[in-house]
Amino acid sequence: MAVRVDLMVSLDGFATTTDRTPESPFGEDWSRLVGAYVGTRTFRERVLGDASGQGTTGVDDRYAQEYFQGVGAEIMGAGMFGLHDHPGEPDWCGWWGDEPPFRCPVFVLTHEPRAPLTMDGGTTFTFISTTPQEALALATESAKGKDVRVGGGPTVVREYLKAGLVDRLHVAITPILLGRGVRLWDDLRGLEVGYTVRSETAESGTIHLTLQR
Repeated sequence: MAVRVDLMVSLDGFATTTDRTPESPFGEDWSRLVGAYVGTRTFRERVLGDASGQGTTGVDDRYAQEYFQGVGAEIMGAGMFGLHDHPGEPDWCGWWGDEPPFRCPVFVLTHEPRAPLTMDGGTTFTFISTTPQEALALATESAKGKDVRVGGGPTVVREYLKAGLVDRLHVAITPILLGRGVRLWDDLRGLEVGYTVRSETAESGTIHLTLQR
């Protein structure tokens, strides 16, 4: 079992965007940041339910396939689930529709008490207020020998990295500048020590950086 992270950041290290509006809840910058991933055949099949075979099949798609392989449980922050945008809304079920792409137990770190949500396709959201270490213990037990992924956002990922709990960090660096948002790399000086580092550039220009313990 390994603890994994897969995240997309800009050239200047930002993993979130700041141009959202009520009319455009994701904003134009989000499309720029994740465009190469969203354009892959794997994303279209797994997330959008598109069985047409359309989408890119190069290096970006290979990493998209790896994203979904071997994961037995996921940990995410309240923002990734959408609670920051929908506080106190008990009927809010997240961003991913009736059949989220995770297909495993998902533990959401939040101070907002909520009942567990069981979705189609095998995803169950459990809302917990606890430490990163205790959340990881719960996720590891639920994963039953498979990997645990810390899905995000960047603030949650940084907590796990600072605690030395991540075995494999994959960062897809999109060749754009955002200039503002939440940066992944803050307060992580020397993170690369203890990891084997490799990089690969995709046809889209995205740089796939992997740190493996």
